[in-house]
Amino acid sequence: MTGRVRRVVTTRAGGRSTGRFARFNLSAGVDDAPAAVSANRARVSRELGVPVVYLQQVHGIRVATVDAVPVPGEPDRPHTDAAVTALPGVGLAVLAADCVPVLLADPHAGVVGAAHAGRVGAAAGVLPAVLDAMVALGARAGAVEVLLGPAVCGGCYEVPAAMAAEVDAARPGSAVRTRRGTPGLDLRAGLYHQLTALGVARVGGDPRCTMEDRDLYSHRRDAPTGRQAAITWVEES
Repeated sequence: MTGRVRRVVTTRAGGRSTGRFARFNLSAGVDDAPAAVSANRARVSRELGVPVVYLQQVHGIRVATVDAVPVPGEPDRPHTDAAVTALPGVGLAVLAADCVPVLLADPHAGVVGAAHAGRVGAAAGVLPAVLDAMVALGARAGAVEVLLGPAVCGGCYEVPAAMAAEVDAARPGSAVRTRRGTPGLDLRAGLYHQLTALGVARVGGDPRCTMEDRDLYSHRRDAPTGRQAAITWVEES
């Protein structure tokens, strides 16, 4: 019998970061003080009780398969926007500050995945890539449960009309009108439609909008700023 699947989304509360990155920034790629980021990440692992794998996200579709317990302080996995593992007790983290962090799990197979799905990665197909990697570890798409984490909402995410049409062509259901009546994107809606088309039956969402919620980082609102993390793992039996 597999262990329980756990999911956590951090906020800005707590931590060592200061200034525009205050306080719980977990990204090593935003010019925050490295010592602050290291302390924040150490606190995450300490409080969750698991080592955590972080990614050097580039808005692509590369997936890392984690098959060994990470060493504390090891470098972020380079040029990677998703990770999967069948190892219990190993956390997978994706960082975001408007993009959609996606946490996936087949609790029966004991396989979890995490993906960073921004506008570019969502359109390119990061979610089919991470699902394929999970299936290779023994998961079944029909048994996968998904959490779409906090992200900029469609009412706030204003984009040029041509961009909205381009993303909607790749991820139908993404194009919306903002509260101002201008062209916009609801990435979570487009990803929901994609996941259901891929056979995923259980898709939930964290409704928080990063631009509206001051407890969360938002690049569109505050650039330069930090990143929160969405983390998933399977508890050891």
